Amino acid sequence: MPLRLPASASLLALALAAATPALAQTPAALPAPIAEDGAVATGPRSDLHAQVLLDRAHFSPGQIDGVVGSNQKRAVAGFQAARGLKVTGELDDATWQALQPDSTPPLASYTLTAEDVAGPFQPIPKQPAEQAKLKAMGFTSAGEALGERFHADPKLLQALNPGVDLAKAGSTIQVPNIAPAALPKAARLVIDKSDSTLRLYDAQGKVYAQFPVSSGSQHDPLPIGEWKILGISRDPPFHYNPKLFWDAKAGDRKATLPPGPNNPVGPVWIDISKPHYGLHGTPEPGHVGKTESHGCVRMTNWDALQVADAVDASVPVVMQE
Repeated sequence: MPLRLPASASLLALALAAATPALAQTPAALPAPIAEDGAVATGPRSDLHAQVLLDRAHFSPGQIDGVVGSNQKRAVAGFQAARGLKVTGELDDATWQALQPDSTPPLASYTLTAEDVAGPFQPIPKQPAEQAKLKAMGFTSAGEALGERFHADPKLLQALNPGVDLAKAGSTIQVPNIAPAALPKAARLVIDKSDSTLRLYDAQGKVYAQFPVSSGSQHDPLPIGEWKILGISRDPPFHYNPKLFWDAKAGDRKATLPPGPNNPVGPVWIDISKPHYGLHGTPEPGHVGKTESHGCVRMTNWDALQVADAVDASVPVVMQE
């Protein structure tokens, strides 16, 4: 019997999809620095480099785009606090040294496989009734799937690889040099509304991982307090009930949306003891930490998967102002 997800989980349409992240292959020589609208640089100690290093350190900048923004600053501040550095949110010399930039180049080369470009890829309709007709809410393009795999904005991947067909097997491309690794089990999970973060603590009370989140809104506020994890569901369907959404479109009806990376809650749902609330992924990683949710705690799909692997029913979930 399919899981009936709490209806407060956000209903989102076209966006980035989810897949198990893969390690970039052998690091390659860096290409000449490029820019997208004059904002993206790829050299050592660039913002792109910082985002890669933060991702590897488990202080997630969210979607890697090479542009300094609020999620990067939160990640830097969280990393500084965890390492006992002066907390500024800025990339000073001490922070760069702690990130060990000299040992990790910003980019790596990756050769596209037949599996990478096989699909099937298809557009995701905007209306729930049409989404419910799909067999799965999968990737919409090879570029979207690759963006998910390498924690990156698909536009960044295209900018890093001008003229390269990202849907052609055998093409060698430049990608963020991430290194996904399983996190140790958490002793406590804390969601902080004030800075839109989710932090994992070890048994000694030390923060060892941090992720940007969207959490609550004026209509569906974050439920402050301590909650229990009731269960974790992977690749869940989504049961949409327009009566439970303040911003539902007129004429919408109940619909069961199929599982898949473009499902409204992404690849995983972490159910908590507060009715109708949970922690989950999203098909819109570029919005995480920057827009409101329908009360639930929304992360990028890759971050949600990491968190799900690090928690179980023994881990308390604290939601605070």
